[in-house]
Amino acid sequence: MSSTTATRTANAPQANAYAAGKLPKNSTLYVLLASWIVTGAVFLVLQLSGATSGFNIVGTIFFGTVLYCIAIYALSYAVEGARRAKDRLVTSLVTAAFVIALLPLISLVFTTVVNGLPAFLTPTFFTESQRNVVGAGGGALHAIMGTLEITGVATLISVPIGLLAAVYLTEYGRGRLAQAITFFVDVMTGIPSIVAGLFSFAFFSLLFHDAGIRFGFGGAVALSVLMIPVVVRSSEEMLKLVPNELREAAYALGVPKWLTILKVVLPTSIAGIVTGIMISISRVIGETAPLLIISGFTASMNYDLFSQRMMTLPVFVYTQYANQGTDTQAYLDRAWAGALTLVLIVMLLNGLARLIARIFSPKLGR
Repeated sequence: MSSTTATRTANAPQANAYAAGKLPKNSTLYVLLASWIVTGAVFLVLQLSGATSGFNIVGTIFFGTVLYCIAIYALSYAVEGARRAKDRLVTSLVTAAFVIALLPLISLVFTTVVNGLPAFLTPTFFTESQRNVVGAGGGALHAIMGTLEITGVATLISVPIGLLAAVYLTEYGRGRLAQAITFFVDVMTGIPSIVAGLFSFAFFSLLFHDAGIRFGFGGAVALSVLMIPVVVRSSEEMLKLVPNELREAAYALGVPKWLTILKVVLPTSIAGIVTGIMISISRVIGETAPLLIISGFTASMNYDLFSQRMMTLPVFVYTQYANQGTDTQAYLDRAWAGALTLVLIVMLLNGLARLIARIFSPKLGR
């Protein structure tokens, strides 16, 4: 009887220490959302009780993420065991680091939307300028049009120069000239934006013998100085990613080098090049110092890039905040609405870049 019992015991399935229970598939997401809801409720109670002046979105996300790390570890330890709990703890810490890195962006977007939405939704913000407006009312049509015109002309100047320079460095550049171009592009990447504005102002002042010159085209030139190195660097890296086998196959068929670049190299890397161009536009569209120096500011509409001062959105935000009138809140609301408009334009450009990159990606074209 004892031998039979021993045999049954030996044949019984042994418990596997690594085969414990398992949490549902989307449990980590649910725990994270629940943690944010709990901390959000706490901050909402503090706001209603008067302990805080407003709802703290950054504190909600930060403390909610910390609570998520603790909760997912405890839950996994109870259900899945110590080994998987440690794995989930490390994963949650990585997630927490990512969320904390995004906190400045979340705080910026949240603050801009909350403060800028009232003036942004007014019907006159996109239809009127600030001409003869000293209090509430008016809009930013003149600044929006100025930003679009100046940035558009800067793009027309920068993209051909930057793209051709990148093609030269990648396909033709050898020796000291290529090294010199690379060196100066690196130097231009790090110059302060105000230096670009001073360069444009000094250049056109000497050219037209006018020490007080202010016009939109000068601002476009200043922005192009900042855009060109970004376009060169991003386009150069994208062109380097094109496999040499594609070039050699075209040469083997007798295709000239210039036609190989035009028909093979550029179409293959067009998605990355367009993304780099959009990033360069997003980088300069919010510049204030160079435009304040060479383009100036005005409260009236001006569609002519080559005559008189021209307002842009960054300068509009600055002037509304710096030169407040008797109705202080109206000026602050317009400043926040201008900042919100600028953020939306940048987000639209980045979304458009991703869409273009997805459409023209070589993987989707096969």
